[in-house]
Amino acid sequence: MSVRQSLLAILDQGPCYGYQLRAEFDRRTGSTWPLNVGQIYNTLERLERDGLVVKSDADEHGHVYWEITVAGSVEARRWLTAPVERGPGTRDELAIKLSLAATLPGVDVAELLRAQRRVAAERLESLRAATASAGDGTTPEALARTLVYDSTVFAAEAELRWLDHVERRLAQHPDHAMSLELSTERPRRGRPART
Repeated sequence: MSVRQSLLAILDQGPCYGYQLRAEFDRRTGSTWPLNVGQIYNTLERLERDGLVVKSDADEHGHVYWEITVAGSVEARRWLTAPVERGPGTRDELAIKLSLAATLPGVDVAELLRAQRRVAAERLESLRAATASAGDGTTPEALARTLVYDSTVFAAEAELRWLDHVERRLAQHPDHAMSLELSTERPRRGRPART
C-alpha cells in the first residue's frame, strides 16, 4: 500500500494538516490500516522534496497545511487510474515456510497444515463477524470499511483453498519422498577460505 500516493489523493481534494490527513486516511479506509503521524510527516517532507506538495503557513491553531502541486495532482490521478501490479515473486512467509517444510526431512508438514488451517479458519470467522458488524455500506465511511473487510475475507478464503491444494499436492508424495538433503555442490561465490 502506498502511503505516498494515498496522501496525494487526499490532498488533491484540498489542503490538509498532518493529523487531518491521518483522520481522512482512517475515515476513507475504514480504520483498517493505522498510520502514525510521524510516518505522515516524513512522507509529506519527501513529497515536498519531490515537488509534489508545498507547505503553507500555520493557521491560528498552529496547524501547518500542505497543498498539492500540479505535478502532485498528476501523480495522484495516475495512481488512482492505474491497476495495481503484483510482482511475479512471492515473499509470502507461509508459502516459503511450507515449501521449506515440504523439502526438509523430519518436518511434520501435515501438522503444520492443520495448525495453519485452524488459525486461518478462526481468522476468517473473525473477519466475517467484523464485516457483518461494519454496516451495510450506506454511508461513505461504511462503504470504505466494508470494501477493505471484504478484501480480507476473500484473502482468508483463498488461503484456506490454497492450504487444501497444498495438502492434496503433498498427498502425492508420502513420507517426504521429496525431501532434499544438503547439496554437496559448492556455490561459486562466497567468502574465500582463510589461509
